[in-house]
Amino acid sequence: MADVVTLTVNGTPHSFALPRDTPLLFVLRNDLSLNGPKFGCGLGECGACTVLMDGVAARACVVRLGTAEGRSITTLEGLGTPERPHPVQAAFIAEQAAQCGYCLNGMIMTAAAFLLRHPDPDLEAVRQALRFNLCRCGTHVEILNAVMRAAREMGAAGAGDKA
Repeated sequence: MADVVTLTVNGTPHSFALPRDTPLLFVLRNDLSLNGPKFGCGLGECGACTVLMDGVAARACVVRLGTAEGRSITTLEGLGTPERPHPVQAAFIAEQAAQCGYCLNGMIMTAAAFLLRHPDPDLEAVRQALRFNLCRCGTHVEILNAVMRAAREMGAAGAGDKA
């Protein structure tokens, strides 16, 4: 019999009577119909399934439901809205940093987590932060530009808050 596991996803508490070893990605996509995190490799290597777990980037395909218990999970859908996108999402749109879009979830979620901890990165730091997110379409330059733009805009917004 499955335990009841409770976690918060995009600000809303959810309880699941599922085996504790169920991949978090399956719960997000199948039980909550959240399509931001993608199934890519299933091994935690490509980054397509990245979510924020308590503000830290995590690969949802290898995180088990039991590990996520009591944690706050943010998916691409919870990061921003179409009407009010997160600064990273807005920067990806402005820089046209997409082709097929499969890697975008991972790139955006990894960038958002990175910028929380490193608000004024240089280009090499951004490259290093994204190095484990795989993209085959060739939009790397636009992706790097988008993250740098988001850092500038988030920094400018933060500076305005401190004034």
